[in-house]
Amino acid sequence: MKELAHLNKYFFKYKFYLFWGIVFTLISNLFGIVPAQVVRHALEMVKANIALYFLFENSSLQVSSYKIITFSIAVFGVLILAMAILKGIFLFAVRQTLIVMSRHIEYDLKNEIYAHYQTLPLSFYKKNSTGDLMARISEDVSKVRMYIGPSLMYLINMVILVFLVLSYMFSVNARLTWFVLIPMPILSLSIFLVSSIINKKSEKIQKSLSNLSTFVQEAFSGIRIIKSFAKEEKFVETFTKESENYRKESLSLTKVDALFSPAISFLIGLSTVICVYVGGQEIIAGKITAGNITEFIMYVFMLTWPLTALGWTSGQIQRAAASQKRINEFLKIRTDIISSENKNQDLQGKISFQNVSFTYPDTGIKALKNISFDIKEGESIAIIGSTGSGKSTIANLLFRMYDADEGKILFDDTDIKALNISNFRNQLAYVPQDVFLFSETIRNNIKFGINGVADSEIYESAKKAEIYNNIMDFEEGFDTKIGERGITLSGGQKQRISIARAIIRNPKILVLDDCLSAVDTNTENAILNNLREIMKDKTTFLISHRVSNARLADKIIVLDDGKIVEQGTHEELLATAGMYRDLYEKQSYSETVPS
Repeated sequence: MKELAHLNKYFFKYKFYLFWGIVFTLISNLFGIVPAQVVRHALEMVKANIALYFLFENSSLQVSSYKIITFSIAVFGVLILAMAILKGIFLFAVRQTLIVMSRHIEYDLKNEIYAHYQTLPLSFYKKNSTGDLMARISEDVSKVRMYIGPSLMYLINMVILVFLVLSYMFSVNARLTWFVLIPMPILSLSIFLVSSIINKKSEKIQKSLSNLSTFVQEAFSGIRIIKSFAKEEKFVETFTKESENYRKESLSLTKVDALFSPAISFLIGLSTVICVYVGGQEIIAGKITAGNITEFIMYVFMLTWPLTALGWTSGQIQRAAASQKRINEFLKIRTDIISSENKNQDLQGKISFQNVSFTYPDTGIKALKNISFDIKEGESIAIIGSTGSGKSTIANLLFRMYDADEGKILFDDTDIKALNISNFRNQLAYVPQDVFLFSETIRNNIKFGINGVADSEIYESAKKAEIYNNIMDFEEGFDTKIGERGITLSGGQKQRISIARAIIRNPKILVLDDCLSAVDTNTENAILNNLREIMKDKTTFLISHRVSNARLADKIIVLDDGKIVEQGTHEELLATAGMYRDLYEKQSYSETVPS
């Protein structure tokens, strides 16, 4: 229950539902218990009057006696029916309070987890798979809801019913009650032992389900690659293995669950036999009546469902505890990307990197080594280098996806760590190397995160990104819905929509991370010409491995193995026999040689 203590705040929040749920459970059980006493009175009434019925045989008094007996039985029957109806009404009220409460808590818990996910840094998402994140917010939360809903309802019902029934049974005959309760300690011990096994197996099942979800998510995301390499059968085979592992773990748990019902049925049957045997002795001793035996047997069977539910409830609580433990593991993680002063500052565009070094925490790769450069307001800077030189790492640090291990990054002479993160990022626009588009319309993807954008602005940004004509060729134009991650579009189309999404924000600082790698040369030149106008009065980072992109920039930095090896203007670097000139000559040659 230690892990489930996280939910206590929600029980307090919805204490109104919890309180009335307990009250309605108490009332419904009272209407369930009283009928057994009515049956006892009915039997004792029949026993007391049956002798008179036969005594007045073949007389008018026998008819009168028969009418009295049948009328009394009818009254008792109506009372039992009325109480059954009232019990049903209050059981409905129980579900409308406790089950409704569980749905509210499920909603709040999912929102809490999702909101917490949003606060976690990029490093968290590199360490954990998407399938695992999804499993915790869906499957695990569903199992927790079974605890705070049905399991809690049955548990409250059991506690109240057992208390009411045992209180009455002890008041009638303590000796008989103690004998009836003999099997209960054995039942409690069995539940404790089996629950421990269930807890361990539940954790294994959740891990197996998480692995299965991750595999399926990756398979569907990479379906294009799978089909291209004709590996469908291989992936089906792998899925079958993962699914088989999940099946085995689930069947193993089912076998343990299967022990509950037979064990409880046996113990309840044993209680009934004891009740009849010991009850008979008490009747002979004149301490109770035959009606009391009937009443006790009814109470024993009345306890059957709560005790049976105890096994089910125990299993559900163990599953919920295992799931909540997995949820808590992520909820306990706190982002290290926090603002020291929470400044809301309008950025002008002056940026300074001062002796910045950075090592990726998940891989241990040192991506940047003592990087220093300055960029003035409205200036543009190109960052050139081969794959793995640290270009995209600079973009990640600019958006504070990570914090530098050493050195400082200043925006308008203010440390980036002092700025309010949300306000700061809203003033930047980013076109990532790995373009991500949402399963939405093209229009909504372009105006993503901006409210009240006119269609004319959307069209203009699309024209500047050289994607407008392509969009208009689609049957539904800007209202065309694209598939998951933009799978229905080509790589170049996705990149240009991403550029349009950045342009429409009209940011003070624009970061373009190798955003033209998937477009042809003619489209690239057209976009570059448009970028000359777009980049005016904006601080712009052009991150690329292509020298052609770098010519637009006021300053060029050449990276190699995380270090700045050259910096200057295009002309200055060409005049130097260095890495930049080598790249320029190689790329110029490859473009002139016919394919």
